[in-house]
Amino acid sequence: MSRPQIMVMSPVLPAAFRVLEAKFDLLRCDEATDREAFLRAHGKDCRAVIIKGHDSFGRPELQLMPKLEVVSCMTAGFEAIDASALHADGVLLSNTSFALKDDVADTAVMLILAATRQLVSCDAYVRTGDWGQNGPYPLLSSLTGKRAGILGLGVIGQEIAARLKPMRLEVGYCSRRKRETDLTYFADPEELADWSDILIVVVPGGSETLDLVNHNVLSKLGPNGTLINVARGSVVDETALIDCLKTGKLGGAGLDVYKNEPNPDPALTRLKTVVLNPHHASGTIETRNAMSHLAVDNLIAHFQGARLLTPVDGPRPKYKAST
Repeated sequence: MSRPQIMVMSPVLPAAFRVLEAKFDLLRCDEATDREAFLRAHGKDCRAVIIKGHDSFGRPELQLMPKLEVVSCMTAGFEAIDASALHADGVLLSNTSFALKDDVADTAVMLILAATRQLVSCDAYVRTGDWGQNGPYPLLSSLTGKRAGILGLGVIGQEIAARLKPMRLEVGYCSRRKRETDLTYFADPEELADWSDILIVVVPGGSETLDLVNHNVLSKLGPNGTLINVARGSVVDETALIDCLKTGKLGGAGLDVYKNEPNPDPALTRLKTVVLNPHHASGTIETRNAMSHLAVDNLIAHFQGARLLTPVDGPRPKYKAST
């Protein structure tokens, strides 16, 4: 019996690729110079796709793959994949949030500490000799006892909460629906920001969350507040963020993601109240390998007749955005 054909649309790390290659017949669209021509030539019998969430996939590709059953995304985010089109055609979708939740949560905590205690500026204060010339660094505010608001209480948001509570922070959240938890719930992002000292953004990217964290939300967070973004750059109105930081309407920020990657707005790089990370929250050897293996395991499960291990179940309801 012939093996299922899998369209490889993004590079797969070597160890996971060896497993994929042993189980399926692979079509290497990721190596093609003309993507559309390759799909036209080889897509008609393809039953699955393995892809990263920043590589586009939607109605045009679906039309070239009439036998497609499942799309396995190797990343947590899938903003470039038209999930609604997939679901409308009965095509399953999976992602890898569970594989990267710990590293992303760790990065969020790292950015909280680095931003609130101005780690980068303190480091420069020592290296440049300012400490010896100017004396002690200015006093900062303690993190203990502060309020941390998590915008998006999915698997990553829950891991962040689990790390912050033992650090003696009060934790609240805003999510698409109220969850069974002892955390304080807020109905919309503006209410959460008004309550929070630190706002941590963990919602998916895409059109539904575009500029969800806008000027109103940032203003509610206030001059002593800190924004942390480990989600997607599209979720934060970056122009409003820069304006609030420059004018003192917002205290600081710790960012892993940006509107324009890998070349963020130069204004961000000039602000001493901002800590910058190069979209590297899941950037460990262990996690990237786990993500690739999970994407492959989702395909194996599907073709063995089992449920996907980490399915994305249907179109997502929208957040209630502040205006």
